[in-house]
Amino acid sequence: MEKTRLVVLLCFFIVVIVQGVELGPNVVEKWFDKLPHAKQKVTKFHFYFHDIVSGKNPSAITIAQSNMTTKSPTFFGSVAMIDDPLTVGPEPNSTIVGRAQGIYGSADQNEAALLMTYNIVFTTGKYNGSTLSVLGRNPVFNQYREMPIVGGSGVFRLAQGIATAKTYWFNLTSGDAVVEYNVMVLHYSH
Repeated sequence: MEKTRLVVLLCFFIVVIVQGVELGPNVVEKWFDKLPHAKQKVTKFHFYFHDIVSGKNPSAITIAQSNMTTKSPTFFGSVAMIDDPLTVGPEPNSTIVGRAQGIYGSADQNEAALLMTYNIVFTTGKYNGSTLSVLGRNPVFNQYREMPIVGGSGVFRLAQGIATAKTYWFNLTSGDAVVEYNVMVLHYSH
């Protein structure tokens, strides 16, 4: 029994160290207690979002659609779940810095525009385990699109900012895309 408790505690401490930020209700409460003395800072990110809908291992899959979706020129009513890799460069084998996890759906009957709600989950470096939450409209054929950062977790508790997207590559036949992202986020540092 004692050996099992030791292993569980050791695993807990390893998770906290790997994630780069302490978690739990008491930690969050202490974080909020320090908030009046915290300074806001701006952090910038640049990465590539790989939305792969084709092949044997897609990172985005359709989970719902209406009876009318296939008749719509904008695929209105189609909803996809995503777990898209975020990489340093546009190449598929580029270093992964995180994942975009969430959903998007075709929400416009007149142009190709998505309602996107997903988390940017950082998996490396000093932000490992922290997230940024994106919720916004993405008119996919516009050159630049802005989507709000509406929150976050870990290092990015109470974050706000903007994610700017620009299509780097799109295959009209397969639907696969690589999108360049520039993110500016305002958050607190203690």
